[in-house]
Amino acid sequence: MAIDGAPVRPIDHLLLRGDPARPALDGRSGSYDYAELEQTLGRLAGWLAGFGLEPGARVASWIAKGPVAALMPLAAPRAGLVHVPVNPLLKHAQVAHILADSGARLLIGTAARLDTLQPGDAPADCQLHREEDAACAMSGGPAIGPSSAAPDDLAAILYTSGSTGRPKGVMLTHANLWLGAVAVADYLALSPDDRTACVLPFSFDYGQNQLLSTWYAGGCVYPLDYLTPRDVVKLVERRDITTLAGVPPLWVQLAELDWPTETAGKLKRLTNSGGALTRPLVAKLRALFPQADLYPMYGLTEAFRSTYLPPALVDAHPDSMGQAIPFAEILVVRPDGSIAADDEPGELVHCGPLVAQGYWRDPARTAERFKPAPPASRYGGTAVWSGDTVRRDGQGLLYFVGRYDAMIKSAGNRISPTEIEDAAAAVPGVVEAVAIGVPDDRLGQAVRLLLRGNASIDAVADHLKQELPTFMQPRDIRLLDAFPRNPNGKIDRVALAQEHGA
Repeated sequence: MAIDGAPVRPIDHLLLRGDPARPALDGRSGSYDYAELEQTLGRLAGWLAGFGLEPGARVASWIAKGPVAALMPLAAPRAGLVHVPVNPLLKHAQVAHILADSGARLLIGTAARLDTLQPGDAPADCQLHREEDAACAMSGGPAIGPSSAAPDDLAAILYTSGSTGRPKGVMLTHANLWLGAVAVADYLALSPDDRTACVLPFSFDYGQNQLLSTWYAGGCVYPLDYLTPRDVVKLVERRDITTLAGVPPLWVQLAELDWPTETAGKLKRLTNSGGALTRPLVAKLRALFPQADLYPMYGLTEAFRSTYLPPALVDAHPDSMGQAIPFAEILVVRPDGSIAADDEPGELVHCGPLVAQGYWRDPARTAERFKPAPPASRYGGTAVWSGDTVRRDGQGLLYFVGRYDAMIKSAGNRISPTEIEDAAAAVPGVVEAVAIGVPDDRLGQAVRLLLRGNASIDAVADHLKQELPTFMQPRDIRLLDAFPRNPNGKIDRVALAQEHGA
């Protein structure tokens, strides 16, 4: 099958594109060429298939970066299963929700993470297995060959937080993942000589695509769970890294370090998503890495990647989101569904084959975001209505204007205020809780938690540290005597954000 002239294959065929003798995966756990990694993939898929789960069953992984984490996005689909990657930073309550919502039948986790699960966190029919078991199977177990999956077969469910409610699972097919890899490899001009540092979590679509696009191009990936930004510098120096993807807070930290000229010169391309780069930061990166192309990008998990700004335009248009990536049709739409004029704000609508299949087992929220494409779309079908306001200039470049919802974006993470508020409300003495995003030079946004009641701030902070991952922790907590109300009697979040969001 071909889409827009591009052949689409099952995602687990990806490694078959590479030169068998060239390096495909390198890291602290060893190195593999494409032939070795394909064989290892077959063994991991064979191990998964050996559990006898029904086709399409969900298998979750809650592990740090390494060969198992890198191959699970391919191994689960090869075994006829659906992969559910879990952010390693999440704690037991968030993991319990993902396992229950996805109906996971198998969870692979590190021993330390599995030990944190409490009774009832895993569904009764969900098997728990240690990462070491999977690694052992990869080293010498029975292997299975490439799958014959159809392009529209489900391959993965990626969980992402919206502005309200629990994280929701975005359903991705083989075609979604394959075309995402093709698109990014194309506009980044990746080649077999490239070595990509994978420092972002594989549970993010941006992080997972670091692997898939590099492998599509026949290059080598180096997964890294870094402790400090200096670890990234050391990696670039020691492994001759050519491609580095990050989010704005990481770029802020990296730009503050002393980069030896020779080390900085190894990088050929820098890519950014998960928040906009500021003009001063763009200038710093251009000065620090003069030989590297800089790619600002915009995307959302529901439609993978939407836009990128070609490096040649960065200096002249540092505030722009750029233009549509391959296989994406990006429209700026008025409330009546017609196309906005140049420089007229409108909603960004993403059409085409990169659009996901909706939210797993959530038809109500699917209907809110996945709607029929505007009449002007050349693709038609279902489109993602982003909720983000943008404008298009006379050259066709897009600029971000604002966000409709209250989602907090901090250090590249999309944080649900409701999840923080629910955790705070569990503390005795908390009557009401509202989480808002406040500007932060390093994070983009930080979380500020507003409380009403007579609870101790220290008690709330201690509870949140136990229940929420680090990136969800409030920067500060404030007790208020009262919350403003709107005419319907609901908390006026806009008023709270205006008064306490600075």
